[in-house]
Amino acid sequence: MVIEYAGQRLLTDPTFDPPGNYGNLTKLAGPALDPQDLWPLDAVLLSHDEHDDNLDMAGRAILPQVQQVLTTPSGAQRLGRARGLEPWESTELLGGGENVTVTAVPAQHGPDDVAPHLGEVTGFVLESPGSPTVYISGDNSEVGVAATVAERFPDVAIALVFAGGAGIERLGNVLLTVDAERVASIGDLWPDAAVVPVHIEDWEHFRQPRQDLIAWFADHHQEERLTLVERGERIEIP
Repeated sequence: MVIEYAGQRLLTDPTFDPPGNYGNLTKLAGPALDPQDLWPLDAVLLSHDEHDDNLDMAGRAILPQVQQVLTTPSGAQRLGRARGLEPWESTELLGGGENVTVTAVPAQHGPDDVAPHLGEVTGFVLESPGSPTVYISGDNSEVGVAATVAERFPDVAIALVFAGGAGIERLGNVLLTVDAERVASIGDLWPDAAVVPVHIEDWEHFRQPRQDLIAWFADHHQEERLTLVERGERIEIP
């Protein structure tokens, strides 16, 4: 997702490799845009660096061209030039727009007994005077973890929720990212927020891809809760 916020241009979890098999993950479609068409970029906000559906080889190649890369502390050690933020740690973006504060917030990649084996992940909250507060969930599967963010940031106006109901065969039916029901529950934490589902297409391990997620919301008469962005589309959220 490319986010234009308070005069700065941010990119989350860059993945630009072509379709194919990447370890135990299979990519079904290529990117909607060439990464070079995204410039200028002021920062990359990276949930984590260890899985190809969040950072692939082409994504890694653009990191040195970006002024600021924010991620987990362990990810920063592996990547070398990134800055790692502990949960609840804040920093200012360095771009030329308005002052933007980025706070790293907790995320959990799977239930308690699985998450430690899948590595450290983070979400982010964006704040800027005169702009809406934005929550970026990262690869989080737990509504309770998102609730801790809502306690500290009750005024979130836009929630970008990494969904897709991700899972891998060896873990059975375990959710590694939220499904539609949990997206709805996270939306309930901020009833007036625009809920934007991302991380919902192009990978085989997304067990609840875009159309299935939309169908769940339609079946539960909650379509109006979603703000949808199609591949390659640019929208403005009031």
